[in-house]
Amino acid sequence: MISRLKILNHQDLLDLANGSSIFSAGGGGDPAAGRKIVDKLASEGYDVEIVAPSEIPDGAKVVNFACVGATTSIDYDSDAAVRTLRTLEEYGNFSSHAIIPVELGGFNTLVAVDVAARCHIPIVDGDGAGRSVPEVHLKVYTIDDISLTPMVVADLHAKNIIIVKEIIDSKAGERIARNLAAEWNHSAYTARRILTGVQAKSSPIQLSLSRSMRIGRILRLAADPIDAVMKETEGFKLFEGIVDCSGQETKDGFTFIEARLHGNHEFAESTFEFKAKNEVLVAYRSGRLAAIAPDIITPVNMETCMCITAEKIKKGDKLVVLGLPAPQRWRTSKGLELWKDVLQRSEVLEDYVPIEHLQSV
Repeated sequence: MISRLKILNHQDLLDLANGSSIFSAGGGGDPAAGRKIVDKLASEGYDVEIVAPSEIPDGAKVVNFACVGATTSIDYDSDAAVRTLRTLEEYGNFSSHAIIPVELGGFNTLVAVDVAARCHIPIVDGDGAGRSVPEVHLKVYTIDDISLTPMVVADLHAKNIIIVKEIIDSKAGERIARNLAAEWNHSAYTARRILTGVQAKSSPIQLSLSRSMRIGRILRLAADPIDAVMKETEGFKLFEGIVDCSGQETKDGFTFIEARLHGNHEFAESTFEFKAKNEVLVAYRSGRLAAIAPDIITPVNMETCMCITAEKIKKGDKLVVLGLPAPQRWRTSKGLELWKDVLQRSEVLEDYVPIEHLQSV
């Protein structure tokens, strides 16, 4: 087969960091940290190759890679991240053909890119969620019964490395990784879910990195980036206003955030509240449900449309809150069942209503 690998340049990768954060629901790590990864790769002379899922050989092995933990504990050690992947390869006696991000997010997507580049293998044009998600098992692979294990979990500098051979179910994998992250200052690396080339062609969200780069270019070039992003994503402006208060607590490997805004312009007579567990899970406009996960609720800068991750929001910030429809995989009965469990454990008890229905009322 003739390879059609594409080399991503520095601007492509900056666009990826900024564009993927639009799908982050205010989580996925600070895109500023993702941009630092991009700059370091460029300064050290690494090439980043991207491969479409359709071009991966059927028998190849593709590894999911990400950081796990609270969004207030963002730090990164490239050597330790690579060592985490190498430990999984040694345990499984295989070589990775490519790396795939577990989710879209301004930091976590670029962590996967970094590991791929440093191991001189491609990054896959896809991901495991089509957005950022708050728990390890909350991936489309779980819908397809693709095993989370074997999984390697390591601390920031890979001084502690744990190999998880097998688990009773994917939620057990979440508990193990989360507890370890909480023990290690709320941050850990995970290499997990080894996909075959056949699985990579069907289970992940396809071509999502290319889509994120298109969004990144829109943010950089459009005269009205908010309007352009909404058109590209078929999204909605849920609210525009100023933050009255924002509080957060980091515990159990998560960052919990609640914020309240008062509106301006067309929302001048309204208020807005949201709740996040790393990612924004639910939002209310003047006390009524405005959007709920798995649909994507992302706070952005009022002028630039650049994502402001939930843990960075502070009193006086001027925000627009975007609402984007979730990938269709999440709107299936199995997908919604996974999300309902996560929402209920996060004390969000409303039933799912598609964002386009809520916005038409």
